Amino acid sequence: MHSTALPRRLIGYARVSTGEQDTRAQELALEAAGCDTIVQERGSGASRARPELTRLLQTIQAGDILIVVRLDRLARSVSHLLEVVEALEHKRAHFRSLHDPIDTSTPQGVFSLQVLGAVAQLERALIAERTKAGMAAARARGRQPGNPGLRNGAIEARRAVSRARDRAYLNGLLVSADRWLPTVRRLRPHQSWSDVTRILNGRGLGPWTTERLRRAVKRLVRENLADPGLLAAAPRRTSADRLKVLVHGIAQANPELSLRAIAAQLEAMHERTPRGGHRWNASSVRHLLARAVPRL
Repeated sequence: MHSTALPRRLIGYARVSTGEQDTRAQELALEAAGCDTIVQERGSGASRARPELTRLLQTIQAGDILIVVRLDRLARSVSHLLEVVEALEHKRAHFRSLHDPIDTSTPQGVFSLQVLGAVAQLERALIAERTKAGMAAARARGRQPGNPGLRNGAIEARRAVSRARDRAYLNGLLVSADRWLPTVRRLRPHQSWSDVTRILNGRGLGPWTTERLRRAVKRLVRENLADPGLLAAAPRRTSADRLKVLVHGIAQANPELSLRAIAAQLEAMHERTPRGGHRWNASSVRHLLARAVPRL
């Protein structure tokens, strides 16, 4: 039998914190490690907002290895590192740091990552404990915890909190987008927002509401991280046409699904069959797919 192993690409990621710094030293090390593609990023190490890294995680393929010179070039914290590695694992890709014992394509590297995970869990517990102790001490001294400016109604303090919440919202989208945005790209604008939402939730990529999903895509479009065409209005369809397009959309969102798996997802979404029943079978799905594909 012939081998069907996927080709492996070595992709480098180089980041510097300010516009004055140069990524050349990192690039030389990544080139020496065999990277033929190197993605450059300029952004603060204190922020998870990494647009170039987000684009890279969306396009990386199974078998690829993402390589950095040091861990601090990739992630701002252990928890952030674990989130990035989890996104790579979802794509069946790997991660390697040249100056750290991390290489998720080897058992030793996976073990080192598990140790970091345990450290991150301990770190979160210690931070929570210190926060509670600090608040208790403040109350004992007669002080109220929290932002004094907010308690006094200061406009600038409220604006600062609003900006911080907005940054946190964007950062959360950037971290998670590689898991759900590809499906949205395949389905929009051919599918309605409500159907896309149900398909995402049916695949375990939620929970989403229609409004939350639309808002998230709008924000990524505003950051030039998604195509504005995703926001176009979906075509109006009759109920019969909608069901055909919905079944086609589920199959398109995950081409590996069998007809029985599509039927099970339709039942989980509480979709009625063309005859109004609740139980779906493979033949009904096959019939709808055969009728839907030529019309799309």
